[in-house]
Amino acid sequence: MLVFLLPNSAFSAAASNSSAITATILAFNPIKLILLIGYVYLCLYIVQRLQFSRLVPKNYKTAANLVALFFGPFFFAVLVTADVIFNYSGTNIGTTGRLKEKLHNTFTKLQSMDFSPSVDSEITLMSSSGKDLKEVFGHGRGKKQDRHILNLTEEIVFGALSEKASDILIDPKNDSTYSVRMRVDGMLRLINELESDKCQAVINSIKAVSGMDIAEKRRPQDGAFSAQVAERIYSFRVATAGVVNGEKLSIRVLNYNAGTFKLKDIGLVQKQAAIIKEYIAKPSGMILMCGPTGSGKTTTLYAMLNQIDLFTRNVITVEDPIECVMPNASQIEINPKADITFAKSLRSILRQDPDVICVGEIRDDETASIALRASQTGHLVLATIHSHSNASTLVRLIDLGVSPLLIASGLSIMVSQRLIRILCNNCKIPAKLSHSQMESFRQRSLDYTHIYKAAGCEQCANSGYRGRTAIFDMLILDNNLKDSLSNNRLPLTEMRNQGDQRGKSNLRKEALRKVFSGITSMEEIDRVLG
Repeated sequence: MLVFLLPNSAFSAAASNSSAITATILAFNPIKLILLIGYVYLCLYIVQRLQFSRLVPKNYKTAANLVALFFGPFFFAVLVTADVIFNYSGTNIGTTGRLKEKLHNTFTKLQSMDFSPSVDSEITLMSSSGKDLKEVFGHGRGKKQDRHILNLTEEIVFGALSEKASDILIDPKNDSTYSVRMRVDGMLRLINELESDKCQAVINSIKAVSGMDIAEKRRPQDGAFSAQVAERIYSFRVATAGVVNGEKLSIRVLNYNAGTFKLKDIGLVQKQAAIIKEYIAKPSGMILMCGPTGSGKTTTLYAMLNQIDLFTRNVITVEDPIECVMPNASQIEINPKADITFAKSLRSILRQDPDVICVGEIRDDETASIALRASQTGHLVLATIHSHSNASTLVRLIDLGVSPLLIASGLSIMVSQRLIRILCNNCKIPAKLSHSQMESFRQRSLDYTHIYKAAGCEQCANSGYRGRTAIFDMLILDNNLKDSLSNNRLPLTEMRNQGDQRGKSNLRKEALRKVFSGITSMEEIDRVLG
C-alpha cells in the first residue's frame, strides 16, 4: 500500500508543480514587457531633458532626476503644468491652450531631431587624397607636442560640427594671441583664444591637410579637406591670407544636409511652393535665385533639384564647390587651376543632351549669356546670383553686359531669399507689446498672442535661437515687364531704388507671418532686413 502511495504523492506533487509552471508561462505577457521597457526609456529621456530645462532650479536638479527616474511622465507633466500656470496666468490665453502649445513644440522637436556628431564620436581629418592628418602632419617637433596640436585641431573642427557651424575663423588679435570663432545660425561666437605659437601650429596642420604650402604665409591660398565622424563624411573649404600680426584662416563647413531638403522644408509658404513647382515642371526657362552671401541660395537650389525626377530628366550641375553629392545627377566642380570655369563647363554641358542645367553662381557676362541662351533652347536652367533684390538682379545683369532682349526672352522668374533665425522652443517667452502695437494689430485683425522673443538657455548657448528658416520674395517676368525690357524702356536707377524698397517690404511681410506664428521674433526681422 505504502509502495503505491509514494508514487501517487510524487505524481500529484509533480502535477501541481507542472500546473504552477504552466500558469507562470501563461501569465507572461509580451505587451506588458514592451510597455515596461518603453516606460523605462521614457523616464531616462525625461531625466536627460530635465538636465537642460528651466523648469527645475539648479539646486534641485539631482532630486528631480531621482524622482523622474521612477515617475518620469507624471512628474514632467506636473512641472510643465506648473510652469504654464506660473508664466501665463496674466495673459489672455488659457492654460489648456498653452499646454497644447507646449506639447506641440515637444513633438516638433522630437520630429526634427537629427543625429549630429555625438560627444563620444571620434573624428578623423583627411586630405583630398584620403591621407590621415597624422600622416600628413606631425614632424618637426616632439611626438608629444605633435599629438597635442593634432588633438586641438580635431577638437576645433569637431566642435564646429557639433554646433552646426557654417564657418570657422582663426585670426590674430595681436602678436601673442589668436581668436577662434564660429559662425552659428549666421552669428559669430568666440570659442577660444590661443597663444600665437600654438595657434600657428594648428593653422599649419590645417594647411597641410588641405594641400597648401605651410611656408607661404603672405599670399592667399585655397584648399580643401574632409573629416570622417562615424560613417559620415564632412567636407571643408579653406582659405588663408596674410594679415597684420600674422595669418588669418577661414574654414567653410559645407552643408552636408543640403541634398536632403525638400521645398516644404526650406520655409516656402504653400502659394510660393506651388509657383516654384509650376516653373520646375516646365521644359525650359530660367529660375534665378538672388540674395547676398550666406542667404541659403544653394540649399534652395538643391531643394528644387530634389523636386525633379532625376531618372526621367538628365540633370547636370556646375558648382563651386560641390556641397552635396546627388547620385542621379551629373555634377561638375569648377577648378580654375585646371582651366575648368563656369563658362567652359556650360559650353560642354550643352553638347551632353541635358534637360536641366544647374549653375552654382553667375559671376560674369559670359556665364550669364550662355545660361540665358540655354533656357531659350529647350533647357530648364536653375542658377544663383549675388544681388540685393529681384529688381537689382535685372540691373546687375544689364551692368554685366547682357542684352535686355536676351534677359526678357530667357528669364522666367526671380526669387530673392534671406535667412532668419528660429526661436529656441525651450526658452522663448511671450513678447511684451506696447499698447499702441496691440491696438494696431487689433485694427488689422491680426492675432498677436503668439508673438515671442528670445530668452536664452543652455540648449541654444544663451542666444535664444536654434536653427534658421528662409523667407522669399518672388518676381515673375510677365508680358509687360518683358516688353519694357525688350524695348529698353526700364528706368534702371528708379527701378533699382523702388525695386529694393518693394522687395524689402515683401520680405518683411513674409517674415511677419513667421513672427505671428511664433517662429521668429521682431528683433530678428529688424536685424536681417533693417
